[in-house]
Amino acid sequence: MFRQRFSRAVGLLAALLLGAGPACANPYETRLDNGLHVIVKEDRRAPSVVHMLWYGVGAMDEPEGVSGIAHMLEHMMFKGTDQIGPGEFNKRVAAVGGRDNAFTGLDYTAYFQQIPPDRLGEMMMLEADRMANLKIVDTQFAPELEVVKEERRLRTDDQPRALVHEQLMATVFQAHPYRRPVIGWMTDLETMTADDARAWHRHWYAPNNARLVVVGDVDHQAVFDLARRFYGPIAARDLPPRRISGEPGQRGRRATTVAAPADLPYVALAWRTPTLRDPASDREVFALQVLAAVLDGYEGARLPRRLVREGRIAVSVGAGYDGTARGPSLFIIDGAPAPGHSVAELEAALRAEVTRIQNEGVSEEELRRVKTQTVAGEVFKRDSLMGQAMEIGLLESAGLSWRDEARLLDGVRQVSAAEVQAVARKYFADTNLTRAELDPLPLAAQRPRSALPGMRH
Repeated sequence: MFRQRFSRAVGLLAALLLGAGPACANPYETRLDNGLHVIVKEDRRAPSVVHMLWYGVGAMDEPEGVSGIAHMLEHMMFKGTDQIGPGEFNKRVAAVGGRDNAFTGLDYTAYFQQIPPDRLGEMMMLEADRMANLKIVDTQFAPELEVVKEERRLRTDDQPRALVHEQLMATVFQAHPYRRPVIGWMTDLETMTADDARAWHRHWYAPNNARLVVVGDVDHQAVFDLARRFYGPIAARDLPPRRISGEPGQRGRRATTVAAPADLPYVALAWRTPTLRDPASDREVFALQVLAAVLDGYEGARLPRRLVREGRIAVSVGAGYDGTARGPSLFIIDGAPAPGHSVAELEAALRAEVTRIQNEGVSEEELRRVKTQTVAGEVFKRDSLMGQAMEIGLLESAGLSWRDEARLLDGVRQVSAAEVQAVARKYFADTNLTRAELDPLPLAAQRPRSALPGMRH
């Protein structure tokens, strides 16, 4: 439940298995003299285009004491330049019938607009302007910081499962910066300054640390020309050294408990697992993807079927594994027990399903069904213009390439039942486990919070 999962009906299976369909067209790419990497994917099914700029910097790059600065700078990017006033960026996008937003992750920060194709040049002009000329004014920074603090309260402090996830990450990772939340610790937000944001923009918002992804009803050569016109004049800059601590090996089971007002208890179990580095040889990553799908990848998957619908010992269960990231990856199984059942009982049942696969494996029929669902879900999420742009940006931000897309699908298709059983046996030992539990406190009467003006995404 921590990671978004796709389990949709299969309607394009024949096209997927043959490698056909609009999502399979190859993008075009170039690199400007200033280092900006430009990737264009032509898709003329609709008169629309997604313009997305990905910066190669995220929460994992933050130094100690300023957690949340990557996300805070994302907010400040909408406060204007000498040419564009505060809030005018959004108004200009809306005026042409478009939509825009931004998002910050552990590995990246990205900005996008979806607009009619004839307004692409205007979007490049606006985005290039704030890359080079952003103005961060103290009187604008202070109230926006309050917006971010309230966002943290709404999405983390007032959400017991979000608190568990935050504490789980801080327990799994002791050295690696994935231990810090993207939104930032409140203690760091309390001491953050406008100078911190100015330094972050100055250090990292350079064309040689950015990737432009354009998908839609465009000609790639025309997009390259526009990129040279609007982004080309911005000079490259020396980037700071990245001192990312590696995570030491885990020497035994870890556990943490979060006490917070909640309706139900909840437990999350996380095992450290491999991250995809070479799609041609990292077979275990694909086997772990299929294992996650066996457990919770479609309507009839084992965890919801056996623990929720049949056994009725849980009201919700989940399993998630990604495997594409700049840093280390986790395989997470979680759930909330049904009334009358304990966390310990649910945890035993969750682990019993993994043990069953360790001992008995999966049948060829189940494997075929799961692989079909998994591949279909992966392709369906790439079917929209935004989905295609997201997939390109996420792969590139993880140190992979858009060229790996077909290999990733083939990797899943080629997984064998023996490989699924092998990873289940290899990675789910107690010595590799971190456990986080929600201890529910009585729900007190609380005034509902509402989003502050300016809160994004």
